[in-house]
Amino acid sequence: MVSPLWRILRPDAIEVLRDEKARAALPRYFAVMEDRLPARFQICKRVEVDFNRSAPEEELWRTHHEKMKEFRKLRAKVDSGELKLESLGRPEHSLLDLKVELARRMLKSCRFCERRCGADRAAGKTGWCGVGDKSRIASEFMHHGEEPELVPSYTIFFSGCTFSCQYCQNWDISQYPEEGVQVSPQSLAKLIDNARREGARNVNFVGGEPTPNLPTILESLNLCETNIPSVWNSNMFLSLESMQLLSGTQDIYLTDFKYGNDKCAWRYSKVGQYFAVVSRNHLLAFEDAELIIRHLVLPNHIECCTRPVLKWIAENLGPMVRVNVMDQYRACYKADQFEEINRRLTPEEFSRALKIAEEAGLKNVIS
Repeated sequence: MVSPLWRILRPDAIEVLRDEKARAALPRYFAVMEDRLPARFQICKRVEVDFNRSAPEEELWRTHHEKMKEFRKLRAKVDSGELKLESLGRPEHSLLDLKVELARRMLKSCRFCERRCGADRAAGKTGWCGVGDKSRIASEFMHHGEEPELVPSYTIFFSGCTFSCQYCQNWDISQYPEEGVQVSPQSLAKLIDNARREGARNVNFVGGEPTPNLPTILESLNLCETNIPSVWNSNMFLSLESMQLLSGTQDIYLTDFKYGNDKCAWRYSKVGQYFAVVSRNHLLAFEDAELIIRHLVLPNHIECCTRPVLKWIAENLGPMVRVNVMDQYRACYKADQFEEINRRLTPEEFSRALKIAEEAGLKNVIS
């Protein structure tokens, strides 16, 4: 796919196409991005499912579990070249249709994140995150500031968040869910299709946080006609049900692994059970698709957060997983209320973080 945008890329966004480590970590993503394989959500649309929209939710989940087995078999045949997706027709009802229906059901008692607030968002109520039954986006544009393999990334910033990070650089988006423009799945699908034609390497769902907007995102992918890698850019505090609905629809999980313990997670993001939930979801994401893991190094948090996070990644996901160790921390939002993080990271701290990554055995680190 050729576009003028490709000619104004950052040099590293061109060089990464020949990067053996990037391709080793993200082989299927590159194949979809280069139109050699279909995106996972497009395969999802070809899995036929016979379901009754008035059936109990438990019955729909059982059907979903069985049809995910069929999805994995179909994906394996497509990936091996045994079967061309184009040879399959679109069924009347697909696995992605079922996922959309289940996501809509979850709106009635919200449990998209592990806060499980139970708000009836379908009736117009809002839960902890403040997001209602309709999604709002603060902005959408072709992003040239992401990891090199993602650039240019068609990035959709949703309003609202499941965290309350006291140092959030996007606090004007994350902490104000009522801001932005209301958007429908139909309009999002058209925007995504247009972005791909303009040279986007992927569609990147972020925020804020995409998790409360899962029904809108799944429905927009269901309506999307183009072949484009889908990137889930998230804090990864999703419920198990949300992870199951995402499974089979995302080509990359672009994750944010912030804290090495629950005490820091509560102090700075007001979230409990952080490490158990986020580590569980990284394992599920790793089984499902490909990962790029971001770890933002916080000042004075090398030993309590950076070391355990990088050690866990190496021990559980292997040395070749793509990890971005980030030094971009700035004291934003309410960081001035916390003396220990009310400054930039020092060069010495960042050097220590990179050394820890090396000692942990991580061999695919970008910074």
